[in-house]
Amino acid sequence: MFNPKSDYALNKMDPEAIVYIDSRGTLIRLTVENFASPEEFQRWKEWSDSDYRGTDIADALFSKRILSLHSLSQKAVTSQSPEDVLVKAQELREIQELRCLLTEGLDTCLTATQRRRLCLHCVCRLTVRQIARLEGTTHQGIVKSIKAAKKNIGKFFADRVAKTPF
Repeated sequence: MFNPKSDYALNKMDPEAIVYIDSRGTLIRLTVENFASPEEFQRWKEWSDSDYRGTDIADALFSKRILSLHSLSQKAVTSQSPEDVLVKAQELREIQELRCLLTEGLDTCLTATQRRRLCLHCVCRLTVRQIARLEGTTHQGIVKSIKAAKKNIGKFFADRVAKTPF
């Protein structure tokens, strides 16, 4: 792709000068008067044209091999890799297995009272005092019930992990 503001284009369009842009962005023109002889100017003019042309060709080849994210569709940029899809599926399976295991543990190793109190405390985020007031019982009774429920669930999971082959 031809860039009319490139050093090559500016230098080529002005046959009477060697044209370049300095580091501050200022356009500099070197004419025959800046050289010892017209032959020296011509030699440097030909060299600068050749050098700028090589640089311009290299830039063009580089830019042809670059894929801009702006040219991609939003779907292509945000699509998941196959690895991400597999990891997500594995995570969902593990969550489902843990959910089933937790439900089994809650059903098999807790009394209805322990299960209700543990759910009120852990899921509904009620304090022990709030649960005691709600059920019309003592603070100490709720603490013992929740502590026993946690111990039973912990033992259930410890037994299951010991039986799981890794």
